[in-house]
Formats: sequence, C-alpha cells, structure tokens
Amino acid sequence: MINWPARASPCIRPIGAERSAECAAIHATSFAYPWQETDFEQLFVTPGTFADGAIEAKDEYLAGFVLSRVAADEAEILTIAVAPEWRRRGIATSLLKPHLHGLAAIRVNHLFLEVDVENTAARALYANFGFEQVGERKAYYRTAGAGSAAALVMRRDLL
Repeated sequence: MINWPARASPCIRPIGAERSAECAAIHATSFAYPWQETDFEQLFVTPGTFADGAIEAKDEYLAGFVLSRVAADEAEILTIAVAPEWRRRGIATSLLKPHLHGLAAIRVNHLFLEVDVENTAARALYANFGFEQVGERKAYYRTAGAGSAAALVMRRDLL
C-alpha cells in the first residue's frame, strides 16, 4: 500500500498506455469485475479514446483517472475510478472538470455514461456536473455473488 502525503495535490493531465497497470490496479479496487491491464492497453491505443489522470506531484503516482471514447459528436465516459487512499478528497471532481472541457474543445456535443443505480456518491457527482438520467439498463452490471444491478444512463450536453 502506498502512503500518500496528507496534503498532496495531484495535477490533472492526459494519460496513455504507460499507465495501464496503474489504471487496472485502481479499477480492481473500485469494481466487482474490474478490467485487466490488457483491456486498458487496448483502449488507450484505440482512436477516439481520451483519458486524464490525477497524478500525485511528488512521486508521480496515479491517484485516479477518467477514460472516455469519442464517436462523431458524441462521447461516453467508459470508466472513472479513484484509488482508495484518495477517495473523498475531490479527485473525481478535479478529474471531470478538465475532462469535460477537453471533450467540448474537440466539439463533443453530447456526453453519456452508465452508473450503478445503487452508487449514490457517483450519481451525486454526475448530477453536480449537470448529467441527467435518460434511460435505465436492467441487470447491466454483474455484482459480487453472481447478482446483477441496474445502470442509469445519464447524459450531459457540452455545447
């Protein structure tokens, strides 16, 4: 486990395949069925994929990341995750602000995402950024113990 400095302030910057292992490790702490390092490697080299990371300034550790895929004038946030040591410190908010601005700068009009209906913290985060529910996918997520959970489909217009 990494001992994070109490007052560290990560900087937000674009990341790529060089961070695949760190993304997979953080994802594994965030989801019951996490993506593997090879999944991230493939996504990072796919055209239209954009990712930003919260990088701890002193030691260059990845504190969290957001990954989106763009198609024409729409994009989807594929995943966002924050390392447990950095949760409840505003990292997700710090990641989303520049990420949304970057997507708008490349003329993305509509941004979508799916979020577990039970994930109240993530739903509140997205609502604070102006995302609105536009649909629901029943039994979308696999949960621990072979169960399933619904996902809310959310959308935000950027332009």
